[in-house]
Amino acid sequence: MVRPVDPIRTERVLLRPFAVGDIDDVWAYQREPEVARYMRWQPRDRDEVAAAVHQMTGENGLSREGDCLSLAAVDPASHTVIGQVELVWVSEINGQGEIGYVFNPRTYGRGLATEAARELLRLGFDRFGLRRIVGRCLAKNTASAAVLTRLGMRQEARFVESLQLKGHWEDELVYAVLRHEMAPTDQAGPTPSAPG
Repeated sequence: MVRPVDPIRTERVLLRPFAVGDIDDVWAYQREPEVARYMRWQPRDRDEVAAAVHQMTGENGLSREGDCLSLAAVDPASHTVIGQVELVWVSEINGQGEIGYVFNPRTYGRGLATEAARELLRLGFDRFGLRRIVGRCLAKNTASAAVLTRLGMRQEARFVESLQLKGHWEDELVYAVLRHEMAPTDQAGPTPSAPG
């Protein structure tokens, strides 16, 4: 596995490691009830966001199982952090990782989360040598499920009332894709045989 990740430019987003100066940009969306609705946390105050950003500044590569790579998704025009993507090295022996993403609601509907997450899949497969990457979301989070589908990930499971979140039992969906199912350099996404 390779350790640090340099900034990556997609068509519309710059992905780079987090910096302490990102606190206000991250607070702009992590304090929103619309964002926190599907997360384990409630809308965060600035101190909570500062602690989260400080942690993410150290998550700049993968060197062993359990590590998390967190990248800021930046609008190149305004240099504003508009979201975050992460890749967790779940299992070394099984070559498995897991992706996640959180974006500012002002960016919804533009395909930016899909674009950033697609680059994270490529990073996981091509640079870190993973063979399988999963993504999870609450069943009622249809927008996140749509992102995972557009990435070419297949729904493999629906765990009924498997997750207690904010006092309620929730169904969780699990999506996955294998390395050989992804087109290695195709900017359009998965091969035609993949779902979505």
